Amino acid sequence: MFMPKLGTMHRRNSLPNWILTGIVFVVVAGLVSSGPARAQTSLSQAPQTQPSPPAPAPSAQAPADQPPAGGQATGPQAPPSAGEAPAAKPPAGQTPSSGELPSATDNGVFVFRKEVDEVTLHATVVDDKNHIITNLDRGSFSVFENDQPQQIKSFRREDYPVAMGIVIDNSGSMREKRDQVNKAALNLVRSSNPQDQVFIVNFNDEYYLDQEFTSDIKKLQAALEKVEARGGTALYDAIVASWTDELAHSPLQRKVIFVVTDGEDDASQLSLEQALHVLQQENGPVVYAIGLLGDEKARKAKRALELIADRTGGIAFFPPTLGQVDDISKTVAHDIRNQYTITFASTTPKSVSGFRTVRVDAHAKAYKKLSVRTRAGYYPGQER
Repeated sequence: MFMPKLGTMHRRNSLPNWILTGIVFVVVAGLVSSGPARAQTSLSQAPQTQPSPPAPAPSAQAPADQPPAGGQATGPQAPPSAGEAPAAKPPAGQTPSSGELPSATDNGVFVFRKEVDEVTLHATVVDDKNHIITNLDRGSFSVFENDQPQQIKSFRREDYPVAMGIVIDNSGSMREKRDQVNKAALNLVRSSNPQDQVFIVNFNDEYYLDQEFTSDIKKLQAALEKVEARGGTALYDAIVASWTDELAHSPLQRKVIFVVTDGEDDASQLSLEQALHVLQQENGPVVYAIGLLGDEKARKAKRALELIADRTGGIAFFPPTLGQVDDISKTVAHDIRNQYTITFASTTPKSVSGFRTVRVDAHAKAYKKLSVRTRAGYYPGQER
């Protein structure tokens, strides 16, 4: 499939471009005009010094287990290099599941990395009344890839922190909606795991990374308030860039995109099919979407958001009023914090290309009917 190459995520400057350009011009002009004169003055005023006598030769060779002068230690007892972290240990009383390797992020959050031949799914289970069910064990689940049963290698139901991108429509039609949307986005963060790492992308016909990964509410609020409300809607490009430029590089295993828009994409380089292809790469993000859609062009925009959410294991919401957005954001936070993490070893070799469908079933005597929501499938061999 041909994919247009997206540009790098834009980062907004704190000063207008014309001011920055002027500062650079003044600095460069000053260096050009004064550089040679300063160099000449320094040379003419430099003190005359005598060359230092050569250092005496060492009387004996340094032991093999000591570092040479100006170098690093060699041999079996060499200490770790500067900045090299010691091997991470799992938290007390916690043992990594089979096939997983523990490591720690800079803020001390432990992340379990899977082996490369395994696929990880994040699944939400609900009963026939749409209540989230969180008390199931490993034996309640069955996993199928291309309708073939798969062996579950690991299973967890814990509130692990996630890496999350909040992607908000900043086009002209959102001007009157941004205050309530921003409030809902912040309440989503407040209702989530305190160790979540969140970034903010505002988009219109372009997309801007206005806050890199952080858990600081004040920084996130400041980024959400960078409202321009102009231009078109490059929805697909903004979502894909949030995944490829930011989320894919996070060490946290669970990755989420929360997107709010009020219209149909009219400015992306990518088509809907191309965006889905990227988002459905192995272990890609889960997308939750809120569509504040009016009657005009609502059908196509709704279909796009439903497909993106459904294929990645998320949910698309279409509230009739803006006042419901805040409650939806809290529902999303509750959903994220109550998922099962299931890892299975695919019976199909990685060398076999093409899309692979995935289905997870759940059964328990205490419940008449259970439904499992997870990603619809994946393209193998593209793990980031």
